[in-house]
Amino acid sequence: MALLLHRIGRAAFRRAWLVVVAWIVALTALVGGGIALGGQLQESYAIPGTESQDAIDQLAAVFPQTAGASAKAVVEAPDGESVEDPDSRAAIADMERELERVDGVASVLGPFDEYAGDQVSDDARTAYIQVQFDGPVTDVAQESIDAVVATGDAGRDAGLRVAFGGEVFQETTFGLTITEVFGVLFAGVVLLITFGSLLAAGMPLLTAIVGVGATFGGIAVVSAFATVSSTAPMLAVMIGLAVGIDYALFILSRHRTQLARGMDPEESAAEAVATAGGAVVFAGLTVIIALLGLLVVGIPFLSVMGVAAAFAVLVAVIGATTLLPALLGLAKGRLAPKPGSRAHRRAVAADEGGRPTLGRRWVDTVLKAPVVFLLLVVGLLGTAAIPAASLDLNLPGGEGEAGSSQREAYEMIEAGFGPGANGPLIVTVDITQTTDIFEDLDAIGERLARVDGVDYVGEGLPNETVDTAIIQVIPESGPTDPETKQVVQDIRALEPEIAEEFGTPIAVTGYTAVSIDISQRLTDALIPFALIVVGLSIVLLLIVFRSLFVPVKAALGFLLSAFGAIGVTVAVFQWGWFADLMHVEPGPILSFLPILLMAVLFGLAMDYEVFLVSGMREEFVKTREPRSSIVHGFQHAARVVTAAALIMFFVFFAFVPEGTGVIKGIAFALAIGVAFDAFLVRMTLVPAAMALAGRHAWWLPRWLARVLPDVDIEGEGLRAHLAESEWAAARNADVLAEGLLVGDPAAPVGPITLDVPRGGALVVRGGPAERRLVSATIAGRVLPAGGRLAVLGLPLPTDANAVMRRVAVADTATDAASAPTAGDLVAARVDATRPWYRLGSTRDAVEDALDAAAVARSVAETSGGRLAAALTDSFPWRTTAVDPVTPLGELDRLDRILVTAAAALAEEPRALVLDLDAASASEAGTWRALAHLVPDDVALIATVPADADPVPAREAFDARGIRELDLATRAEEAHR
Repeated sequence: MALLLHRIGRAAFRRAWLVVVAWIVALTALVGGGIALGGQLQESYAIPGTESQDAIDQLAAVFPQTAGASAKAVVEAPDGESVEDPDSRAAIADMERELERVDGVASVLGPFDEYAGDQVSDDARTAYIQVQFDGPVTDVAQESIDAVVATGDAGRDAGLRVAFGGEVFQETTFGLTITEVFGVLFAGVVLLITFGSLLAAGMPLLTAIVGVGATFGGIAVVSAFATVSSTAPMLAVMIGLAVGIDYALFILSRHRTQLARGMDPEESAAEAVATAGGAVVFAGLTVIIALLGLLVVGIPFLSVMGVAAAFAVLVAVIGATTLLPALLGLAKGRLAPKPGSRAHRRAVAADEGGRPTLGRRWVDTVLKAPVVFLLLVVGLLGTAAIPAASLDLNLPGGEGEAGSSQREAYEMIEAGFGPGANGPLIVTVDITQTTDIFEDLDAIGERLARVDGVDYVGEGLPNETVDTAIIQVIPESGPTDPETKQVVQDIRALEPEIAEEFGTPIAVTGYTAVSIDISQRLTDALIPFALIVVGLSIVLLLIVFRSLFVPVKAALGFLLSAFGAIGVTVAVFQWGWFADLMHVEPGPILSFLPILLMAVLFGLAMDYEVFLVSGMREEFVKTREPRSSIVHGFQHAARVVTAAALIMFFVFFAFVPEGTGVIKGIAFALAIGVAFDAFLVRMTLVPAAMALAGRHAWWLPRWLARVLPDVDIEGEGLRAHLAESEWAAARNADVLAEGLLVGDPAAPVGPITLDVPRGGALVVRGGPAERRLVSATIAGRVLPAGGRLAVLGLPLPTDANAVMRRVAVADTATDAASAPTAGDLVAARVDATRPWYRLGSTRDAVEDALDAAAVARSVAETSGGRLAAALTDSFPWRTTAVDPVTPLGELDRLDRILVTAAAALAEEPRALVLDLDAASASEAGTWRALAHLVPDDVALIATVPADADPVPAREAFDARGIRELDLATRAEEAHR
């Protein structure tokens, strides 16, 4: 991964404007597409598989007039007056008639209608009109909502106070307020302090803002085709902004440190993307996996939120590893800290033994008494987690935002009818097996009325086909109160008894019941989801750090910070501590907040863990000194982790004071969780625990070490690759070997040391197995068993894929078996390797290759050397090309060799590997033909039997440079 990122970083740096323009095009396409498609954000809290949702689905089929979205037009008479006064009744009747004419309204039930329920308050000051739409809330047009609101003028003209509430009036707006802008400004201040440069501080902000714009555009496009809640883009923007800044910060910090130490800007950008970018990719991957883990919970709206947030993180990772190095390419050396500046002194202080940084002083303090700090952190976070034991989860009620018409209607209903009227329950009754329908419905209603906590039970209302009836139940408590949950459970507990006595199964549904079911499912999923996340963290960190202690410690620390954040959130949002200061209305915790918090915080925690502990591991591998490794790793990462955590905190917390809707609690929990995890767990508990574990912190069973893949997050393999690349670049050779071993490591062929000049030839002599093994290794098809090898300037084995693309292998035996004719052989090679964007037809390529083979054959048949080759090129009519339809089996030995080689050269390789038999290898004409056929800039690696005459090859390739490798002689020397 480090090598791939190194190449990406270098390519983005070199082609900076191309990458920037590509990002601008992508951003414009996504945002423009979202605006053009006109997608709308809509709330849809559906949860398949629950009793309440199944009942809603059944009502949609058998009782459609009750399954659509509902709304209430609430009216209130002035003090001393009544809604039953003639003028008020007339105004209410006018409102009903206007409501019935609104498009999309299926039915209107006024407070004074024949079948009205309890729609007039006891003091007769408040009443409401029940409005039923003909489709779910996601299908209600904004024009219909506006028309419903306009009917309120009739009531206001009569002196009534009018407000509208219900599902269709819930706030679904998305927007950023000034406090979120302050969060970005705070992040900018932290970046400026960290880097001491406006140019450097602006780059993470720019990449994050571009990433957030692309994310929001993508979500807007999706919202045109699927239901997306208003919380999804808000959450995606919040997370995308935070991680986008942080990920760019990590890479840019490494880049500036390397520049301060004198590294070339291009090489520094590539290495920063490869090393710090590797940790960014790992951290982003963990966040994405955790967020996509929300899909397994099985709640559609939560799945959409998880996918949207995961998309934001993916865009942030791509931006940090492509757009940022492109910006570094535009800035070039201007980002280097000036000598003598604070940033320059900090960059070189650790290596030169300068003044200890604040991070160094802190870790020294922790290591003086690690047990004390360990117990202190556990005690603080354990205490903070205590309120989590009283966690009460629920979806948002129908109260709406303060000052809205929704809130006004909610409060009017509560004052006139009691809190339960804002959360009515709908009991569905299957009446297919009863003949005394109304008597049974009355009896069932009486049974429901006896349930503790029930305030009112309406009359049973059958549908037109008389197979299903509904009964409205009004609890005494509000929609989000724990007592209402108990009422739902008690009614459901009556189902077996009612079904047995009346033959009428019942079910409880309605918005309140759906909210309760969602909250219950999320509560049940909390512990399993936490175990999944913890298990994932242990596996990932096992792979990264190759240690048992580090993953277990990291997972336990994550749980401490997560439950501590949940506890503080409960204290503020549920218990009401500092609620006025935070502009928070106490109530139940958002039902999906804990799972969402764990998903996001998990990735961020692993992010900090990687940046702190990877440096410790790197130093421990070198020195085997556990204590000095802790200090070294901590002091190099402490500043950037501190800056990243502060940025995260400010960005998240900025959404709290004036945040819209449910985003307040999520933002607060994430801000507290980041602070707990970064400062208490990672920067205090981690060094203390690592110090107490000593060398045992890095222990891993040998059998497990063999099983686990090595992802090289610290870039050790990259540094080895760069050293090998430097060694290869220092020698102008197409094939360079030093102590090379090939084949079975237990009994290898070698050691081999050689260098083949650019466009030269290498003749490998030996037995069939040995020479084929060497040629396959040089061609990148078999990895070396030891030593050093570079082909075409590319070191092996790290660049094996690149070598395979540049080296063509021609084998007369296998190629002849794979294609019946000469034309088929060339066409197969061309079609398999030519890129889609390369112009030219296959037929032209076949003719060119066969003409080249025929010209080479003419050269082979003459003895004039270069003069003959020049004459043949000047007078091509003297040659006869091989017919494309000629079967390969009918060609003579030399033509078959030349056609096979020409077919391989049609791939446009930089080197050609060709196996020859003894007879062909001993003929001067074969080598003269190959010297003419193979271009001067293409190296030839020919394998021949040990008894082949070496003179013809030397004579033909002497001018280009030829090297010989005698494997038989080396085998004898090795045996002796």
